[in-house]
Amino acid sequence: MEIQNKATSLFRNFFNVRMVQIRTFHMTWFAFFSCFFAWFGIAPLMIVVREEMGFTQSQVGWTIIASVAVTIFARFFIGWLCDRIGPRLAYTGLLIFGAFPVAGIGLANSFETFLLFRLMIGVIGASFVITQYHTSVMFAPNVVGTANATSAGWGNLGGGVTQFAMPLLFSVFVVGFGFTEAAGWRLSMVVVGCVIFVVGILYYFFTQDAPDGNYATLRAKGEIVQKDKVTKSYLSAMKDYRVWALFLIYAACFGIELTVNNVAAMYFYDYFDGITLVTAGMIAASFGLMNIFARTLGGIFGDNFAALWGLKGRSFWLFIVLLGEGIALMLFSRMDVLFLALPMLIIFSLFTQMAEGATFSVVPFINKKALGAVAGTVGAGGNAGAVAAGFLFKSDIAWNDAFLIIGIVVTCASLLPFLVRFSLQQEEEERALYEAAHLDLLELRAARAVEELNRSRGIIEEFNRTHGEKVHRPHPEAV
Repeated sequence: MEIQNKATSLFRNFFNVRMVQIRTFHMTWFAFFSCFFAWFGIAPLMIVVREEMGFTQSQVGWTIIASVAVTIFARFFIGWLCDRIGPRLAYTGLLIFGAFPVAGIGLANSFETFLLFRLMIGVIGASFVITQYHTSVMFAPNVVGTANATSAGWGNLGGGVTQFAMPLLFSVFVVGFGFTEAAGWRLSMVVVGCVIFVVGILYYFFTQDAPDGNYATLRAKGEIVQKDKVTKSYLSAMKDYRVWALFLIYAACFGIELTVNNVAAMYFYDYFDGITLVTAGMIAASFGLMNIFARTLGGIFGDNFAALWGLKGRSFWLFIVLLGEGIALMLFSRMDVLFLALPMLIIFSLFTQMAEGATFSVVPFINKKALGAVAGTVGAGGNAGAVAAGFLFKSDIAWNDAFLIIGIVVTCASLLPFLVRFSLQQEEEERALYEAAHLDLLELRAARAVEELNRSRGIIEEFNRTHGEKVHRPHPEAV
């Protein structure tokens, strides 16, 4: 059954946290922001780590691959888990248990132990699937693309913030408190681990699974798929070729963002003259900071294209932004001076993150009975793409040439959205649901307008009554 009472507006009620949909939206993006920050917290400090531990380029490459490899399997599993126990419990558990390897990487004293912790930290990357799942069940078709894109984009922002925040935190420990560099990066990761532990506790108390309650309650009422049917629905969704097309599409956008988050600071530090650790982090941060609005744009345009051309409009918009991403990345790879490379990096970032938002404006419409399966599989595609790209950066290929190769692959992948098609029946059903949600929004706006009008009339009547009394009341001296 379709989950009821989804919110038909996001920004109109943006600060009304009494609405469970809005409160959940804010908790999801902040939880994902915290996870993303923790996931890539070590990346801008790898310049220090590789010097301390004497890592070779190949070993650095393996740490890049490890950080995203295990997330593939975690995302497959977490999608199924969301359908089983609900996003609230899934997110709480992931945050609390994920805090331990984040803080624990400070205990690493060799390449092997560092690699193991980096691998374990990658599990928290599954948080993305829960974020998209939770906003998908909270928001109606007319705004779900925008809600998904914004929550994910602001979460991904953690990957940009960490690029300059972690070097600054590291500097506080080293310069401010006098710790050694070896102790500084370790303590910095302990702080991050403590933060996501606390966020996990907050998520449990401030969210619920769906607008009308938690999954246990809804299952008791027969309003959602029963637990014993979740696995069957999951396997059914996995047989849909469109899911795997979106898997590859997400590999070509989010997979590349993950790769850039891992290598950007080192790339600018090694390939451009006069770049310090903090400066390299600041430049790398500009890529991730575009998430503050770029991914949201992808979702907004996805919803608008759907308003004009239905579900096929969402797929066509996805083609446009993927093509732009591939072309921009190829151009970026050829820039060898900073004043040209930086603006090209921004343009590349814009298209990449819009493509991510556009992808998850399509995902909620593939299979509503197995939303976790679809979201988990497509989300895993992002990490599969990052693993594939990671092998280029551990090889002997120059990193700018690696970016060129990836750009060519992304350009070719821009044709995949044309495989994501919908039946005429589904197009009509979704059009009806879209119009119903839009009508609900118009009715809500009309009710608020009437309320404001009545309030204004009351103020005017009170003013006239008071003013009239003052006009007709005799002055005391006249009496």
